[in-house]
Amino acid sequence: MAAKQKIIIDTDPGQDDAVAILLALASPEELDVLGITVVAGNVPLALTLRNALLITGISGRTDVPVFAGCDRPLKREGVTAEEVHGATGLDGIDLGDPVLRAETTHAVDFIIETLRREEPGTVTLCTLGPLTNIATAFNRAPDIIARVKRIVLMGGAYFEVGNVTPAAEFNIYVDPEAADIVFRSGADLVVLPLDVTHKALTSRAWIDGLRALGTHAGEAVASWTDFFERFDTQKYGSEGAPLHDPCVIAWMLRPDLFQGRHINVEIETGSELTLGMTVADWWGVTKREPNALFIGSLDRDAFYALLTERIARLK
Repeated sequence: MAAKQKIIIDTDPGQDDAVAILLALASPEELDVLGITVVAGNVPLALTLRNALLITGISGRTDVPVFAGCDRPLKREGVTAEEVHGATGLDGIDLGDPVLRAETTHAVDFIIETLRREEPGTVTLCTLGPLTNIATAFNRAPDIIARVKRIVLMGGAYFEVGNVTPAAEFNIYVDPEAADIVFRSGADLVVLPLDVTHKALTSRAWIDGLRALGTHAGEAVASWTDFFERFDTQKYGSEGAPLHDPCVIAWMLRPDLFQGRHINVEIETGSELTLGMTVADWWGVTKREPNALFIGSLDRDAFYALLTERIARLK
């Protein structure tokens, strides 16, 4: 059996973040979740932290620590997405108050300390939101960059174009300067952009199947997805909504379900028109050195089968 993969989940929950976190926490044989670090993004930091504690509580994994991180982008005012995720960021089901409590260490300090403590090349950063915490850690402690195994991130778009502006995907747009630092860092990058997540559409049968599990976790995921779907089905005219962030954890568990290309990806930080765009050199026209595995497709049915099997493990 392959050794467990050590990961830190950096996140801004968000319903799809919540499903990603549950997928990771339901997979202890493959993933050793060293901690969950939280950043402002879909909603302000106080709410993303609360949501991370609620999600971890649902999983029953009281062994996984949660850390609050940066409450605003590096150089810009914060941008949030309550119109998508609701006022709490986790609308769809009332989960009450968190039972767990956050750690007192700042998320950035936890990231730095963990990467310095663990053997080099053994910790993967799984990022589901804006990259502010990661860029701040890299700026503060550049020695940790070479110690990262890889960064697997949900963010960006190329063929699917943007979802928050015509050119930019939300996570990158919120803090493009942070994304630029990460993409220029030299770390091994795997990028799950809208190009692949928009092929990971939910279905009514899948949601009904989760609800039929009769578990708290199944009901929560079904309810979140019901809420989350309404925005994207109206926006895109699709029958289901894309589950963006679970693609990151699914790639960690089953990279064989995905296909992509090693290309050069750079982040636009200077243009008002295309701010936050992931400029993906898919055809290699610039001759710039590839810096990312940019994922373009997945086996949708196998992806949802994996999600169902893992969520069914939870109570």
